[in-house]
Amino acid sequence: MKKNLTLYNKKRNFNKTKEPKGKKEKANKKLRFVVQHHIARKDHYDLRLEWKGVMKSWAVPKGPSYNPKDKRLAIMVEDHPLSYRNFEGTIPKGEYGGGTVMLFDEGYFEPIENFNESLKLGTIKFVLKGQRLRGMWSLVHFKDDNWLLIKDEDENYIYRDIKVINTSVRTGRTMEEIEKGKPRKKKNDKDRVDGIDISSKDKLIDKHISKLDVIKYYQLVAKRMMPFLENRIISTVRCPDGIDGESFFKKHFEKECEGLSKIEILNKDKEKEDYYYITSVKGLISEAQMNSIEFHTWGSNIQNLEKPDVMVFDLDPDEKLSLKKLRDGVKDLKSILDELKLKSYLKTSGGKGYHVVVPMKNIDWKEFRLIAKNIAILMESKWPEKYTSNIRKEKRKNKIFIDWVRNTKGATSVAPYSLRARKNLPVSMPIFWNELEKVTPNEITIKNVLKRLKLKDPWKDFFEKID
Repeated sequence: MKKNLTLYNKKRNFNKTKEPKGKKEKANKKLRFVVQHHIARKDHYDLRLEWKGVMKSWAVPKGPSYNPKDKRLAIMVEDHPLSYRNFEGTIPKGEYGGGTVMLFDEGYFEPIENFNESLKLGTIKFVLKGQRLRGMWSLVHFKDDNWLLIKDEDENYIYRDIKVINTSVRTGRTMEEIEKGKPRKKKNDKDRVDGIDISSKDKLIDKHISKLDVIKYYQLVAKRMMPFLENRIISTVRCPDGIDGESFFKKHFEKECEGLSKIEILNKDKEKEDYYYITSVKGLISEAQMNSIEFHTWGSNIQNLEKPDVMVFDLDPDEKLSLKKLRDGVKDLKSILDELKLKSYLKTSGGKGYHVVVPMKNIDWKEFRLIAKNIAILMESKWPEKYTSNIRKEKRKNKIFIDWVRNTKGATSVAPYSLRARKNLPVSMPIFWNELEKVTPNEITIKNVLKRLKLKDPWKDFFEKID
């Protein structure tokens, strides 16, 4: 194993390459990682994990894979300096590693056990907290400098093939742009929205819809959206390469930024995790700048975390059911809520259903969840041929699932006015009850929303009507 930066320096002529000189640096409190896409003599990826002032490094010829069945060869190479995590550019032809280097992903990592011992034993388990790579991974040594990089099975199954990602996680540049030396725009050349510098503004999120279009949409709806978003723990769906590229859920705090704050929450294993929430419009725009398309929120406000105040029912129909039956389901649910003297509001899901939302007050999570469950069970018992409260897919045949499960501490639901990462970027849009027969679940999109926003706000009194 390479224990210092001597070998790194010996291999490089710093009069010719712009790579940083190798010198040991002070370790960071939170361990950082970087993955660099490196097109040299052979195309490969470099995984680098911070440890004791250097980046322990492995060359991964085929790159990381989210499929736990893939065992990717990872060849341990010389330690690199911590500053190498910022290197993106070209290494001159004829120099060691000559070619183009792109920052594929960056973030923090956490070793599961003592890193030194794991390194010696030849099995390193760690959690990646990047923008593109997340979850549990393993490096397993098998011969000489040869290791295997393997994705452990966890909830990060939704991630797509990394091969579709062709831009830098930090600069948004392609390999070709890096090779040609195309610089990032200077700050004064960038578009600015609410004081936030917008990079890669012309990048397409969907056909004819740019990143700047998404950001300007959120700026436009911020006044109406913020009461349902501000000071609520969020998770977002990020699409760094548009909706047809890789996407992932982000729910953990990443870095300090105006308009965003973190909060420590104990998980089911009683371990602290850093979640985050938006405190101002700048936070919303910052998230959109970081390619967050969808915003999902907890049912409670961080100022009263144990007292949820927004109950959401998602009517999720079997694919074969007609729109008429779905709308009848919404009406049936409203009739039950009316009988219970619960004021309810309606919005499109931006997908295939509708959401019925109920403001609540002065109840804890246990009671909140029980009320939601009992309402779904009541619908199921009253119209057993039409509805189910059971989350299992096979119970949904020819029925509508009344999804009450999201009314649980830690669960989220898509926020009013959030875009959805689907074709044409539909909106989860609040509508009036008398519009149920007129507006389909996904017809309001970023393309036609302007007309909609000129109408009165159907949820204007949402938080005023809580008894």
